[in-house]
Amino acid sequence: MTQEPSQKQQQPTKKADGGLLRSSGVVSFFTMLSRFMGLARDIIFARVIGAEALADVFFVAFKIPNFFRRLFAEGAFAQAFVPVLGEYREKSSQAALKELTNRVFGTLGLSLLLLTMVVVLAAPAFAALFAPKWYLNDPFKFNATAEMLRITFPYLLFISMTGVAGGILNSYDRFAVPAFTPLLLNISMIFAALIAAPWFDQPTYALAWGVFAAGIIQFVFQLPFLARIHMLPVPVVDWRHPGVRKILALMGPAIFGVSVSQINLLLDTMLATFLPTGSVSWLYYSDRLSELPLGVFAVAIATVILPNLSRHHSASSTEAYSQTLDWALRMVLLIAVPAAAALMLLAEPILATLFLYGDVMTARDISMATYSLRAYSLGLIAFMLIKVLAPGFFARQDMRTPVRIGVIAMVANMFLNLLFVLPLHHYWQVGHVGLALATSVSAFLNAGLLFYALRKKAIYAPSGSWLRFMVGLLLAVVAMLVVLMLTAAQFDALNVSVWQQQSWWQRSMAIGVICGAGFGAYLAILWLSGMRLSDLRGPAKATSRDH
Repeated sequence: MTQEPSQKQQQPTKKADGGLLRSSGVVSFFTMLSRFMGLARDIIFARVIGAEALADVFFVAFKIPNFFRRLFAEGAFAQAFVPVLGEYREKSSQAALKELTNRVFGTLGLSLLLLTMVVVLAAPAFAALFAPKWYLNDPFKFNATAEMLRITFPYLLFISMTGVAGGILNSYDRFAVPAFTPLLLNISMIFAALIAAPWFDQPTYALAWGVFAAGIIQFVFQLPFLARIHMLPVPVVDWRHPGVRKILALMGPAIFGVSVSQINLLLDTMLATFLPTGSVSWLYYSDRLSELPLGVFAVAIATVILPNLSRHHSASSTEAYSQTLDWALRMVLLIAVPAAAALMLLAEPILATLFLYGDVMTARDISMATYSLRAYSLGLIAFMLIKVLAPGFFARQDMRTPVRIGVIAMVANMFLNLLFVLPLHHYWQVGHVGLALATSVSAFLNAGLLFYALRKKAIYAPSGSWLRFMVGLLLAVVAMLVVLMLTAAQFDALNVSVWQQQSWWQRSMAIGVICGAGFGAYLAILWLSGMRLSDLRGPAKATSRDH
């Protein structure tokens, strides 16, 4: 029988505390690389599959496991696992911590394996559930969805295990590796589109196999880094372990609490299958652009603050807990407000620059995606706020409050879907815009109720100078919009017919200049208003006691 390494051997080396801003910067950097690779991937998708029928099929078949990924790997599991892991680090031995990770790895792995087998065997039933219109009226799309789902769904198993590994690494402040890992998905799918696709009768199926391969690659990639900190799990199935039971108890409600926006987006996809061909793809391309600032910045900040909030809670550091949330809210608003405003203004020229390629992605596709991108942009601030407000409850192992709020928001979204989609589709044939708009409005409801609950429970108390901060922020955004409009006019970026006639290189260079000028104006006004880099560093990271 092998013996556990000594505690001295197991103890990871300490890293210098660079503060929350530095850690968030590391995560944001790698996440930005991943997102830009994702944009490159989507540009290639637009060239290879465009917005035709099988493109719609692939996006649905990919969205289903991706949705569950966000529930298990990035959503409910992360929000339940990281606080419990932080509690074990603070209050238990290294041996107990290792035992917890072994049993979580084995128990979650078995559960996901069984789920994967069920979905693969019953793929037509799940295809009918998520694309009911195709089941009823379009046998070609329905059968193709079931076939692709059998290929893409095992991705969930591997990427969820990757999420376990990433949660462990994040708890030890090894943020870079989990942040880098999504790059491998984009690389795999780009390879599939450019290299593998010509070998398939239907290029779209190559993308599905690219998703499958990406799951395995991402999982294997993180294992050496776990071994380096002596936390490589040995899977053990144990449903009775107190830590496992606690995580499972927290996961159930967390599924709704953290993933309401994802559930709403999935509902959008389901309803979009009832709309004209191309609707799913229009929503996909617009959602991808709106998620760029969300994924790069909000997710990075949320990733960094969750283990820190968990440690503050375990140490009963109420003031530090509130200060961490206060810093996170300010950082999110600094990114979300200008990003939302810029996307509203430049939606069409950006989409045309990235995705307009002849007969594959047409001018009509760009126009339709523009409408939904502007609708998503309206909710971008709320989407980003949810990412940092929800951890304020999860770190305290309070799942009930965000669950209640999440259910309210989800019900509101369903009602708003009907309110917006039916008239928009009937009168203007832009029903997909109603889906995006409903998602945005319900997100504001979600964020507002989360903030209210944090204040009511005395979890968060705003620090001073918020008035000065907001005045400086709004002035900077106004200045940015003025500069964006003036610069865009110089390049005819807002003149659709002229802009679309320009070459890809002309559009790309012009967009770079326009965005650069707007960003420069934004930073200049922030500086003139008195904001300095030192104001953004935030509180020091919470430390965990040594074992």
